Order: sequence, then C-alpha cells, then structure tokens
Amino acid sequence: MALMLSDPLSRWLLIGALCALMVGCLIVGGALLMRAGRQGRSLRTVERAIAAREGRAIEVETAPRSSRERIEAVAHAASDAGLRIGAGKLGESLLADEDRRLLDACGFADVPRARGLFIAARAFLALALPLAGWMFADARWPALNLLGVAAVLFFGLAIGWMAPKWWLMRRWSQRRRKAGEELPLLIDLLRLLQGVGLSLDQSIHVLVNDFRAAMPVISQELRAAADAHTRGRTREQSLARLAEGYDNEDLTAICRLMVQVDKHGGAVQEPLGRFSERVREKRKLELKAKVAKLTVKMTGVMVMTLLPALLIVTGGSGFIAIVRGLSQVAGGS
Repeated sequence: MALMLSDPLSRWLLIGALCALMVGCLIVGGALLMRAGRQGRSLRTVERAIAAREGRAIEVETAPRSSRERIEAVAHAASDAGLRIGAGKLGESLLADEDRRLLDACGFADVPRARGLFIAARAFLALALPLAGWMFADARWPALNLLGVAAVLFFGLAIGWMAPKWWLMRRWSQRRRKAGEELPLLIDLLRLLQGVGLSLDQSIHVLVNDFRAAMPVISQELRAAADAHTRGRTREQSLARLAEGYDNEDLTAICRLMVQVDKHGGAVQEPLGRFSERVREKRKLELKAKVAKLTVKMTGVMVMTLLPALLIVTGGSGFIAIVRGLSQVAGGS
C-alpha cells in the first residue's frame, strides 16, 4: 500500500476511482430526482383527471419553478433517498437511538423527512469530506506518506460523520435555552387561565393559538401534545416529549402537574403561584452566578489591557525622575 501511494500514477488512479464513486453517487441522486419529478407529474395528471371527472377547475402551473421550489425538490429527493437507506440494516448504524431522540427533540414539523435528510447528509459528507481532504492534501503535500493519508481520511470521515449531529445538538441546545426562558410566562399564563375557570384542554388551546409569538418553542410542543391527545394518547404520553426532551427539571415538574390536574382536577392556582416564585428565585440565582462569572472574566481583561496603561500613568513620572537622577550622577562623576 505504501509503494502504491508513493507512485504518482497509482495515486492518481486511486483518486480517479474515488471520483468515479462520487460520480456514481451523483448519478444515483440524479436518478432519484428524475423519479421524484415523474412522480410529481403523475400526481398532477391524476389530479387533473379527478378534477375533470368532478367537473371542477384546477389551477395549472404555467410559471417556471423558483429556486426555492427547486431546493425543496432536491431536499425531498434527498429525504426519500435517506429513508430508503435507513430502512435497511445500514440505517441502524447511520441513525442510532440517540440520534433519533435528538431529532424528535429538535422540534421538526416533519420528523420522518428530517430523519431522511439526516441520513442522506451523513452518508454524503462521510464520502465527500475524506475525498476532498485527500485531494487537498495530495495537492498541498505531494510526498505525504501512508500515515498522513490515513490521518486525512480518518479526520475527514469523522468530521463528515459527526457534522450533522453537531448541528442537531446546537439546535437542541438553542431550543432548550429558549424553553427555559419561556417557562415563567407559561406558568403565569396557565395560572391565569386556570383561575378564570378554563379546563386544561381549553388552556392549552389558548396557549397554542394566542401566545405562539411569545412562546414559539413551548407552543409548538403543546400543539404536538394536543394533537397526540386528540388521536387517543393519554395526557402523560402526549406530554412526554416536552417533559423529557429538554433536560429541564422545572419543565418536567410543570408537565407532571398538568398530568395530575387532568387526572384528579382541583385548584392549581396556589401550587402554580409557589412554583412560579421558585422558578423566579432560581433564575435570579442563575443571573447572579452569570454576573459573577462575567466579573471574573472582565477582571482578566482589565489586567491585560488597563494595567499596563495604569502603570505607565502612575509610575511613568517616577521612572523618569529616577532616570534623570541616575544620569546626573553619571554626569557628575
């Protein structure tokens, strides 16, 4: 293997083979896009036939598709390809249970499509990044040995494999932070709605429809929970993702309280009031800790930037006087 990599002709043949593999992947992707286009045309033909039979008019698309529609078509084809790949045993390695839970917690509107896009992105990047890294390393360092080539391929594969998950973790952390910020408002609104006599279902309906702009994350989760409860799931099962998907003890506690109210009923204004005070005290302590950390960080910044200027201003005159005195002593001697 080392002799083959040391030979320029063999190296370029191997790169050509990898390029041929990438071209094959592009051909397969193009075939999937063409198949999706044919399916779309067939669907439109069936819709026109049904409309003609029912005697109603159907809107005919005469304008060319925009770039956004083309991107959506490519994403749809990639999602279908990812779902086909994930249907077999290869999908178990490309999409682990932890990744499935992470996708469920990220709040996608179409979770199966998001899973397909995740699998397609992971498979494409795991093939493309090692090839791109190898071509760059071969152009930058022509005399790269076997260990260097293996390191480039390994890091390219690792980054391509983990990049989609890193993006999901970043999205999940942002949603978790926003859910924590929206929690005090949820408690106050739930306390107010329960105090005026609304049931739990009515309160959730008001929160979802009227406070979507103020609580985008929690309202989306409550909408999904309400839909699941309408389809026949219990209240505990419908609120499970909101309670367990954000790693927030206060959110878990409020979901547990909602489940208890749905089962047993009773007045919840006083428990919600105490819970709201506890959440506010906790947020105050968190803000104090954050301010203390920022103070320590700013102390380091001040030492690095202001201390030299302060020493020059305060000790500069004394240092100049000492230099002058020493120069006079040297001149007198």
